[in-house]
Amino acid sequence: MVRTTAQRDPEDAKKMHNLGSLRLRHLDSNQIILVPTPTADPNDPLNWSKRYRWYIAVLVSTAIFFCNFLAAGPSIVIARVTSTFFGPPQTNPSFVADISKTAYFFTTTALMQGMGTLFWMPLIIKYGRRPVYVSSFILYTACAVWSGASTTYGSELASRIVMGVAAGAAEVLAPLTISDIFFLHERGTVMGIYTCALSAGVSGGIIVSGLISIHYDWRMIYWVSTALIGASTILVIFTFPETMYRRDESITPSDTQTDPSTMDIEKSGSEHRDNVDTEVTSTSADAVPERISYITSLRLYSGTYTQESFWKLFIRPVVFLTLPSVLWATLVMSGTIGFLVAISSNVAPAYTTAYNFEPWQTGLCFIAALIGSFLAIFCGGHLGDWIADIHTRRNDGIREPEMRLPAIGISVITAPLALILYGVGINNKLHWICPTMGLALISFSIVQATNVSLVYTIDSYRPVAGELVVTQMAFKSAFGFLLSFYTNPWVEKSGYLGAYGAMAGISGALLLGVIPFYLFGHAIRNTTWRWPLIRKFVHWDDDREVGE
Repeated sequence: MVRTTAQRDPEDAKKMHNLGSLRLRHLDSNQIILVPTPTADPNDPLNWSKRYRWYIAVLVSTAIFFCNFLAAGPSIVIARVTSTFFGPPQTNPSFVADISKTAYFFTTTALMQGMGTLFWMPLIIKYGRRPVYVSSFILYTACAVWSGASTTYGSELASRIVMGVAAGAAEVLAPLTISDIFFLHERGTVMGIYTCALSAGVSGGIIVSGLISIHYDWRMIYWVSTALIGASTILVIFTFPETMYRRDESITPSDTQTDPSTMDIEKSGSEHRDNVDTEVTSTSADAVPERISYITSLRLYSGTYTQESFWKLFIRPVVFLTLPSVLWATLVMSGTIGFLVAISSNVAPAYTTAYNFEPWQTGLCFIAALIGSFLAIFCGGHLGDWIADIHTRRNDGIREPEMRLPAIGISVITAPLALILYGVGINNKLHWICPTMGLALISFSIVQATNVSLVYTIDSYRPVAGELVVTQMAFKSAFGFLLSFYTNPWVEKSGYLGAYGAMAGISGALLLGVIPFYLFGHAIRNTTWRWPLIRKFVHWDDDREVGE
């Protein structure tokens, strides 16, 4: 059982632009300090019950799972989709070339998932999470129906492009929502579930789509997906409240109570019911607002949350790339996920050529990818939090974002190994378990490495985490889009061994980039924060502060 306290130095709580350097353990008791500090307001998301907060985390992770489920799943039956729109290979002499045209259905969706975040993020920051969640998922459900019913190439392509834009909202909303409702010391563990869902959605979609294709037409994939996505949309509409909270205007606990053992929230019956011994200070009862009703919590508009201009909210993700730590974390995400895109764009012909597999058999190989993703939840989430806490204890209770970075050392080994196993296995036609182990390890590395690097940057720039996630998601999608075009020509020119060997070297080099940030990250963050370009476009207004 972890003992925590809400007691925090008032001056420490008021510090702004601290770039993730803060006290996380009490100087005298060594208890974990709750950051951000929960207020006395029952509507503060940090005061919701732990069970409800975990429900929301699972809901948003399920949502991102289904977004990638349909974005990638039907690609496993790309030959059948091509036959529908261009005719079967027996009557279509340009069938192979037409497969490349059909591939646009999936590559453009992946691209727009990232590019669409540039559209959604200013709205999310300005008007809150709930209106974007509801509108984007209604649109996504409609696009699933549209794609399944399309009878022309143009209509299908248009539906997939709009689907990508709609799905992009979930990719950036999930980490923001998790940051809204969980404390700093919990964040890595919960974010592990999000990054797992991000990766597992691709694997799950390919597995299920392959199985559906055994007895049904490819359109059935869309009807099954519509039912699953529609169910998620209903849950979002009726059970997902606004999680953005104006902490700077909130009712804060009184400073008159100084005894650290004043009250245990869990025993007192407060809404903040964690399985930890949590302490808070007292506040004036008449100053505490009433809990809003369930009906009120379903409203789509709850006000404006920042006075920053739409232009600044739009341009900040682009300028973020000039910060070394953000650029490195973006390259880690783009490299690991991009190389999975490279494998996915080539996996069907690769397994067919090497092992004479049917689409559904190839799809079942992605069960290994699912297992790898689930194993990485612990190694990328809880392990990172644990390592960071050890370093915090040794640093007299002061937490630095870099303290979780050693956890990424696992992926320094597994990511290159995954690509080597896949390339060598397919190239030499080794037993099918060899490239399949590669699928498991690359999925493990995506979740593990991406979670560590993403949480590291969010901890560093928490008030503008939304724009930060957009930076990484948009670049990741653009990189994956390019790889989807160049993977097959690359394999044809260099062979599986040469192409995936080069990818292994690139991934290893990107992940080894963690070393300078672990050693000098604090100095790098503070030095680059004073750059003129960063001052103008990245520095945030005071109304964006979240108490970290």
